[in-house]
Amino acid sequence: MAVQMPFAGLVIMHRLVRICTSSPAHHRHMDIPVKLTRCKREIRTFSTGSVKCNENERDSSDPSTLNTKLPSRQALLSSRRRPLSPLERISSLLPQDALTPEVMQLREQNQQEPEEDTNIQKEHVLVTESAEEESGHEAEEMRIPSTLPGESLLGFGELLVAEYRKKWRVEFRKMFQLQRGKRLESSWGFMSHENIAGQPAGVTLKTGRGVPIFIRRPSLDDYVLYMRRGPAIAYPKDAGIMIMMMDITEGDCVLESGSGSGAMSLFLSRAVGSRGSVLSVEIREDHYKRAVLNYERWRTSWSLRRGEKWPDNVQFHNADLCTASSLLAGRGFHAVALDMINPHLVLPTVIPHLHSGGVCAVYLANITQVVDLLEGLRCLALPLLCERIIEVPVRDWLVSPALQKDGQHCVRKAPILDNDQREKDETSEEADEEVNAEGKPAFGRIPYIARPHPEQISHSAFLVKLRKCAQ
Repeated sequence: MAVQMPFAGLVIMHRLVRICTSSPAHHRHMDIPVKLTRCKREIRTFSTGSVKCNENERDSSDPSTLNTKLPSRQALLSSRRRPLSPLERISSLLPQDALTPEVMQLREQNQQEPEEDTNIQKEHVLVTESAEEESGHEAEEMRIPSTLPGESLLGFGELLVAEYRKKWRVEFRKMFQLQRGKRLESSWGFMSHENIAGQPAGVTLKTGRGVPIFIRRPSLDDYVLYMRRGPAIAYPKDAGIMIMMMDITEGDCVLESGSGSGAMSLFLSRAVGSRGSVLSVEIREDHYKRAVLNYERWRTSWSLRRGEKWPDNVQFHNADLCTASSLLAGRGFHAVALDMINPHLVLPTVIPHLHSGGVCAVYLANITQVVDLLEGLRCLALPLLCERIIEVPVRDWLVSPALQKDGQHCVRKAPILDNDQREKDETSEEADEEVNAEGKPAFGRIPYIARPHPEQISHSAFLVKLRKCAQ
C-alpha cells in the first residue's frame, strides 16, 4: 500500500537520516536533548516561579541563575506563550547550515518575541509601581481624617469596643486594648490593630472576610460590664439609682463597704469628682486586688483618651469593716454604700460616722437578705429610717421599620373610600410624590414594628434606702 507524503516532509526526513548516519555530527549534537531534558527538570523542580535556562553552558552551570525567580507579573506573561509545534521542535535539533530559509526566519521571530515580552513586562511593572505609589499616597491621605476641636484619634494603649450588628441584634461585642503587633480576632475574621490606630472613634472597618465591625470607645458602664470580674458587680442601672438615693455631689466623702470588682467604686469616683474622696473597704484579698487593677486600668485608658488624668480619689483597703473602727476614727461621711451579704453586722460601726440626715444605700441580691436587714434594724435600735425598698427593672424595646423579605420597606395600605374622598386622597398622594422625587416613601407611609426586645435584663438586686435620724 503506497503511503503519500508531502515533498517538504521527504526533505526533512532525508536530512535527519543524513545527520544520524554521520558519526561526528551525531556525537556533536547528542547533548542537545540532554540539555533540553535538564532544563525541563529544572523548570519542574522550581514550581513556585519560572526559571531562566540559558542555552550557553557557562550560564546554565551558574547556580545563581537557577535561584533567581521572576516576579509574579512576569510569570503570568511567560505562562501565556504558545507551545512549540512539532516542526519547531525538530528544527531546533538541527544545525543552522541544514535549515531552510523559511525555518531560519521562523526561529528569528521566536527569538524576537521574548525581547518584546521583557519590554512589555518592564513597562507594565513601571506603570503598576507608579499606580501603587499614587494609591499609597491616597491611602495615607485617607488615614488622616480631620478632627473637631477637642477630638482625638484612636491611639495605642486605649480601651476600645468592637461591635458587629446584624439587623437589630448585636452578634459580636468585645472590649480590647489597642496594642502594636496585635490583631482583633473573631468568628467574622480578624483585623490588625495597626489598621485601627489613627482612626476616629465611631469608625466602621472591615475584617479579612469583609464583615463591617464598628469601633468605638467604651463608656463607663461598658467598661464595668465587660471588664474582668471577681465577684458579681453592681450593674449600672442599680448604681445610678443608688447615687441618686444618696444624693452625692462633687466634693462629698463617701464610704463603700464591699469593693468587689470595683464597679461601684468607679461610679462613686466620678460622682464625687476631684475634690471628693471615696473610702472602699474589702474583706477578701483577691477581690481587693481585682478592684484595684480594674480601677487603675480605667484611669490609664482615660488619660490616653482625654489627655488628662482621672482623679485619684479612691482609697482601697483590705480589712474587715466590723473590726476596722481605727480606720474610720475621726472621719465623717456624707453617704454610705453597702454591698455585702450581711450588711446589718456593720451598721453599728458605720452609722456613728454618717452625717445626720445622710443616706445609707444597701445593695442586696435576695429578698431574704432584705428581711434579715430589717430584723437587724429592729433588734439593734439604730437611728435609721427605712424609706424605700425598690427593684429597678429595665425593659428594652425593639422599634424598627417594617421590611419585606427582599429588603424593601413596607408601605401602608389605605382603606377603600368613596369616590369623593378617593379624589381628595389622589391629590394628596400626588403632592407627596412631588416632595419625594427620589423614589423614597413619604413621611408616615412606612409602618414600624414596636415590641419588647427578645433579650431582656432579669432581676439584679433590691435597693434599700436608709436615712439617719437625729437622736
